[in-house]
Amino acid sequence: MEKEASLTLGLAEKQVLETERLLLRPVRLADAEDMYEYAGDDETTRYVFPTHQSLQDTKEGIATYFMSAPLGKFAIEEYQSGKMIGTIDLRVEEALRKGELGYALNKAYWGQGFVPEAAMAILSLGFDHLGLISIQAVHDVDNPNSGKVMEKIGMTKIGLIPSERMNKGKVVDMVLYSISRKDWQRHIL
Repeated sequence: MEKEASLTLGLAEKQVLETERLLLRPVRLADAEDMYEYAGDDETTRYVFPTHQSLQDTKEGIATYFMSAPLGKFAIEEYQSGKMIGTIDLRVEEALRKGELGYALNKAYWGQGFVPEAAMAILSLGFDHLGLISIQAVHDVDNPNSGKVMEKIGMTKIGLIPSERMNKGKVVDMVLYSISRKDWQRHIL
């Protein structure tokens, strides 16, 4: 029996993905100003990460999170403008053959279908290229719009995870969504 390819190799082979309107590519320091535009905005970051206080915070975040371990982490670049409008990532657990999806988008681009479009490319990467068996995502219970994105891409609400994490000094309940490879195949047909 042939050994399954490593997920790390699979992610290394697919560092750039394209959709109709988007280029998903590695995040680079040159993206700092575009990222700071939303990472420095309280409304955009409310449910996802601490708001950046300076462009330097954003550069540090890019270097430590995105560039130090870039596989599975993508800038969302809009083709039309060439602007980096957000990020999306697929964190994989090699031994379990599963992944977790996460994303952030500049609020100026909310409601235009960019995250579902990028997420569908990430799900395809996970299921069609990497052979994952399931992909999960979570959102803050107070952020139901993120759950709507998860439903649009075929994910099913699994349940509530009480007191799952701390965010900005507050204990947060999270809602868990998941999609299996079988459900993915049904969703895209």
